[in-house]
Amino acid sequence: MYLRTDLAVEAREIAGDRVSGVDYKTYSENGLSISRMTVKTEKAKQILGKEMGTYITISLPSLTDNFSAADERLVTIGKEIRRLLPVNGLILVAGLGNEEITPDSLGPKTALKVLATRHISGEIARASGLDRLRPVAVMNTGVTGQTGIETGEYILSVVKRIRPNAVVAVDALASRRLERLGTTLQISDAGISPGAGVGNHRTKIDRETIGVPVISVGVPTVVDVQTLAGDLLGGGLGDNSEKLPRLCKSMVVIPREIDLLTERASRLIGFALNAALQDRFELEELVSLM
Repeated sequence: MYLRTDLAVEAREIAGDRVSGVDYKTYSENGLSISRMTVKTEKAKQILGKEMGTYITISLPSLTDNFSAADERLVTIGKEIRRLLPVNGLILVAGLGNEEITPDSLGPKTALKVLATRHISGEIARASGLDRLRPVAVMNTGVTGQTGIETGEYILSVVKRIRPNAVVAVDALASRRLERLGTTLQISDAGISPGAGVGNHRTKIDRETIGVPVISVGVPTVVDVQTLAGDLLGGGLGDNSEKLPRLCKSMVVIPREIDLLTERASRLIGFALNAALQDRFELEELVSLM
């Protein structure tokens, strides 16, 4: 049985930590435990089920705990995001997901907290000091069931029109472990496959399909039931997978405090993105502009 997960560190756990063609290191900063994994070869890609690229995983205190805009951890996360971004130029931030479904609302909620600056220009910007702002455009994609448009198609059409240097895609993720829900942040330059973690594969959104670098940012909010059952039993369900009721195979588990989790995760990512994109300003200054 395939254990579904969007997290690269979990794919490494499943495959074993001796997969060749993978660089992996861990470090800590401002009380955050950070791991950086780079998938370098096609063989490693096939074994892990993850595209070639860099995956940064940050272990967080539970996002049901509060934090402020002055929290140094936000700056640390912002630095990790900025490492994967082009130094200059317009950035398009895309919030993926369905705002009407709480576990899938991380992307849209985050987009509301990112400072859009592409339209700020001219003498007023220079006089107020806002000409130092990096140009950023923000969009919500909705989902195909709402729009009739694939998320990748929607982003591609905007990219062709405004020509950003990179896209940052924010989306809710799936984990294989309950304890990682709301306590893990993944950042990657390998793009994103919306819905892959829960078996709802859509068109990949990456440099190849969009034409510019795609950096994905997300927090796991769900666990696939079949994956969870196999994980709890250790090593998967094996021949017992057919014993699961058919309905269970299409279900996911979410934490009881999912409303609080998605709201605070969106604030954390939104503030960290602002810190990453507008590093000429203090985070408190950026909050005052929102």
